[in-house]
Amino acid sequence: MSNTLAPGDAALDLVSLEVIWNRLLSVANEQQDALMRTAFSTIVRESQDLACGLFDTKGRMIAQSISGTPGHINAMATSMRHFLAAFPPEKLAPGDVLITNDPWMTAGQINDITIATPIFKKRCLIALFANTCHAADIGGRILSAEAREVYEEGLRLPIMKLFDRGAPNELLLQIVRANVRQPDEVVGDFYAQTSCNEAGGRALLHTMEEFGLESLDVIADEIIHRSEAAVRQQIRELPDGEWQSETWSDGFEEPIVIRCRLRIAGDEIFIDFAGSSPQSTRGINVVLNYTHAYASFAVKAAIYPDVPHNDGSFRPVHVTAPPGSILNALDPAPVASRQAVGHFVPSAIFAALAGALPGRLMAPGADPIWLSVWRGEEPSFTTTIFQVGGTGARPTMDGLSAVGFPSGVAGVPAEVIESLSPLVMRRRQLWPDSGGAGLWRGGLGQLTEFARRGEARWSVSGIVDRTRFPAPGLLDGRPGAAGEMYLDNGFRPNPKSLVDLKPSQVVFLSTPGGGGYGNPFSRDPELVLRDVIYGYVTAEAAAREYGVLVRYTGKKDDVVRLPEEWVIDDNATNKLRGRRES
Repeated sequence: MSNTLAPGDAALDLVSLEVIWNRLLSVANEQQDALMRTAFSTIVRESQDLACGLFDTKGRMIAQSISGTPGHINAMATSMRHFLAAFPPEKLAPGDVLITNDPWMTAGQINDITIATPIFKKRCLIALFANTCHAADIGGRILSAEAREVYEEGLRLPIMKLFDRGAPNELLLQIVRANVRQPDEVVGDFYAQTSCNEAGGRALLHTMEEFGLESLDVIADEIIHRSEAAVRQQIRELPDGEWQSETWSDGFEEPIVIRCRLRIAGDEIFIDFAGSSPQSTRGINVVLNYTHAYASFAVKAAIYPDVPHNDGSFRPVHVTAPPGSILNALDPAPVASRQAVGHFVPSAIFAALAGALPGRLMAPGADPIWLSVWRGEEPSFTTTIFQVGGTGARPTMDGLSAVGFPSGVAGVPAEVIESLSPLVMRRRQLWPDSGGAGLWRGGLGQLTEFARRGEARWSVSGIVDRTRFPAPGLLDGRPGAAGEMYLDNGFRPNPKSLVDLKPSQVVFLSTPGGGGYGNPFSRDPELVLRDVIYGYVTAEAAAREYGVLVRYTGKKDDVVRLPEEWVIDDNATNKLRGRRES
């Protein structure tokens, strides 16, 4: 490889390439910062259910922002090809902004809006910026898994111009406002998404002026080539072979099975989901775009986490699923709650990859993010809340508690929820004993309770999973706790249904725990003691699951129990563990 590059007339050495590469990553982060500062909805501003990225003139992703969900960023990378097919460069002009939420072209559900902006320098197209955000509402039945067709799920926008040479598409904005429940938030986010692309474009042009660049094409070629070469090298170091796994989801009316066959051949990986359940009659179906997004993320996380994420890192990974299956649903299948199944894809791949990467992969976790949509009157409100459970334990560390994986979205603070809606969060705490026991403990889920102020009726659309199939442990680790959704009268609805509530009712949502890793009777008793002191594990579970007897030496009626008042009964512990081993 040559030691210099030549974009335009400027000679660029490889040190400068590295500097520019990092500057492009900073530009994408500046794009995201602008989006989060200007967004109207809490989904974008607080939960960060978004993705931002920079693309070259061929629609190849060069850089992404530091955060963002894999289902958005990886699917957006594919969607740019659809944008440029509909609007090739010769049909674009400065001031144009494109938009779509077609599930089969972008992130797999109608609520996810992708907005793309071409950037020009001296009237020549040099790049595109794009972002995908979850809209506060898009009409239809309300975000749920109950629809039978995609037509019921809301307003579907083909690829079109949101702005034409700087002029807003007023007719489109009128149609959107007439079809959504929160028009100010939805349209406000459209403008925020447009503004953040413009912010990225300004920063990019400044960078190009600083380095004397007239084009990004040669830079993009080199970045993509280097990332692809690094990925292929990492894959080449793994043993060739084929491995399989089977993962179960609650489904809607009946359980869903995900069967994964993973094959490593040289410097390429082939992932096939043949044998998985057929597409559902309910809105939990996954489009192939979204399946590929989470599959490529899983492989990256497991094998080459340090390789920059761009078009080159996708190329050695090939993902297939039979048309009409749950992971390759066909139009017009309902898809609004595709994450309820799609988030299982990384666990399925990890389970298969465990044969090629022994001792390097974590146990399964809570997987699908829990999403609930709350709606009510007096005052009228629609609020979407994301919640997360525990991740699986790792080969050398405990799992993370109440952390979103694989989605990466954040929970919304109780203060924000209560200030913007009549909802009252009566409780939010870690769930003791929910993490699967093991040499390394699974992460804990959460216990939460929701009520509302006022006397009007209200409803909740729950989109939750792992209530029937808890996260399994790995290598003799125990499963995490299954999730729960129930009302204060004891009624347990279908956890993916729309439930009408009386004004005084309370809704309980308990997110699942992650699976444990390794034999729990091999866990260091001091770590078990620490968990009891912190409230992660009860004394009863310490004895039952870990064979460690922890006693409290203080007064039984003490409100505050000091750490030094908890001790391990060594004799009893040795007997418990000896009895189990025998």
